[in-house]
Amino acid sequence: MTENKPIVVAVDGSDASTTAVSWAARAAAIRGLPLRIVTVVHIPAFYYSEPYLAQSFHEEMKATARDRLDSAAALARQIIDENRHGNVEVTTAQLEGKVVPTLIAEADHADRLVVGSRGLGEVKGLLAGSVSTAVVSHAKAPVVVVRGRTLDGAPPAEGPVVVGVDGSVSCRDAVEVAFEEASARGATLVAVNVWSDVSVQPSLGAVPDDPHWSRIQTGEEVVLAERLAGYQERYPDVAVERVVARDRPVRVLSEYAEAAQLLVVGTRGRGGFKGLLLGSTSNALIQTADCPVLVVRSTETED
Repeated sequence: MTENKPIVVAVDGSDASTTAVSWAARAAAIRGLPLRIVTVVHIPAFYYSEPYLAQSFHEEMKATARDRLDSAAALARQIIDENRHGNVEVTTAQLEGKVVPTLIAEADHADRLVVGSRGLGEVKGLLAGSVSTAVVSHAKAPVVVVRGRTLDGAPPAEGPVVVGVDGSVSCRDAVEVAFEEASARGATLVAVNVWSDVSVQPSLGAVPDDPHWSRIQTGEEVVLAERLAGYQERYPDVAVERVVARDRPVRVLSEYAEAAQLLVVGTRGRGGFKGLLLGSTSNALIQTADCPVLVVRSTETED
């Protein structure tokens, strides 16, 4: 990522977006990047049937947005100072337009785009809101969905960085980003390759010493080693734990997320359909993981 690109975090006044600001501010501090806090003002089309009403509503929303930005900036500066990086630039911007395309456009100029798991107006019971899901699916920059457990309102700052690894093109950039994040945070990197998405009964030969499964396991260990090759030399400060498991990817990665400070995945794994922008594993994890999830879109094209 280009060093002078900011980390961009979206706020809307919800508790989830406040938690996102906490994550983004700490990330900007430990990586020495600018922080840009944005909020989007959108006037529904039907308000324009009454011009006076639209203008009044617009002014009210702009005032509310300014208050949100001021509060978010104050929190961000406090967190940056606590991390002893008072020189990190913090800026705010009040944007106008539809929320999703506006945030996607912001991602074009961001190192990371950070969003809360669910904003104001989202239906209760949804674990990840429509905005965060849409942005993850379409944004070019890596997107962090801040979700899961918190301590005093802040996301976890301890524990490993976990990255999902497979043989797909999509995971290559995810591995690089995961090493970068682990290095900046002084964290262990847990690289997890889960090579089966089905449950097979032992009566069908699915036992650890079965020659067929053993050959697959060995092959997947090679896949993991190939995906990590070169990065450990580039990031000698990062301790790496390798995990190869035969299980459902979502279940295994979710278990590791329970103790992690960050989970990194690609947009689509090797089993994903080419027409899908977001794979089933990454989609499930932004809905359920117990820590922030960083979703990385590949810069390469699948064959």
